[in-house]
Amino acid sequence: MGSYSTPPDFPAHPPEILPPAMGGNFAQEAELRAVRERGSGRGAGSRSWAHAPATYILVGINCLVFLGMLFSGVSIMNPTTQQLVHWGANNPELVLTYGQWWRVVTAMFVHVGIIHLATNMWCLWNLGLLGEPLMGPIGLFAAYILSGAAGNMLSIGINQAFGSGTLVGAGASGAVFGISGVLIILLKSKRLPIPPKELAGLRRYVIYFALINFVIGFGSMAVRTAVQIDNMAHLGGFLGGIIFALPLVPMIGSPRPLFRFRLRLAIGLLCSILVFFGFYISTAVAPARDLPTEQQ
Repeated sequence: MGSYSTPPDFPAHPPEILPPAMGGNFAQEAELRAVRERGSGRGAGSRSWAHAPATYILVGINCLVFLGMLFSGVSIMNPTTQQLVHWGANNPELVLTYGQWWRVVTAMFVHVGIIHLATNMWCLWNLGLLGEPLMGPIGLFAAYILSGAAGNMLSIGINQAFGSGTLVGAGASGAVFGISGVLIILLKSKRLPIPPKELAGLRRYVIYFALINFVIGFGSMAVRTAVQIDNMAHLGGFLGGIIFALPLVPMIGSPRPLFRFRLRLAIGLLCSILVFFGFYISTAVAPARDLPTEQQ
């Protein structure tokens, strides 16, 4: 886990995650098994970027944003909270008081230093390679954006309600937790042409990943430091991913028309919930105080 020093009066609050400590690259192995079962004849030596375009694009966007931050003079290890806010980090009062709702999306592409970026991108890479064959490029992209937004919105609501409206949140881990929530549901599907024992093993790895990082997150909350792990963003992303997956069927092993219909249903369901939840926190959770002028 990376550690970052920030001004104590306006602490950064990065959702942080630990890389999955599984034996071997389970994501690539799972994809190859699925491809083999589908009879496409592709082998490990013929993999190309097109096999998981959404995963590569999302990792690329995150890295490009971080490079842009560096080229603008942001520290590679310890960005200031003002810099994070400038680049689109999440903050309850900026969202609720000033209506900057776009931050619930942009914050998932902003990171608090190179270690924060590296750990999040390693997890996104592995879970994305496992999840994209199951939900398709559009499904993975939607799961990332919508579950990440769910995590940031829950963080806004909880922090504002408990008087922490000046906290700044950044990082992709809420969205990555969302992808893990989707996988936990989809890997139970009997439609997948993969031996049940192998599916159970993959699902167990994803569950362990989520549990370990939740424990680490709650542990960090007990130790009050300037930079903390935003476990509410993790929880919101995870729940958003589960909700997204409930109407979904895996792309592998399902008729394409059925998969497309269920994917539209999943996107519509989570979008509707986010709209209602956003309306609730904007009306029920009154801003406690204005941001200091120098932070705006």
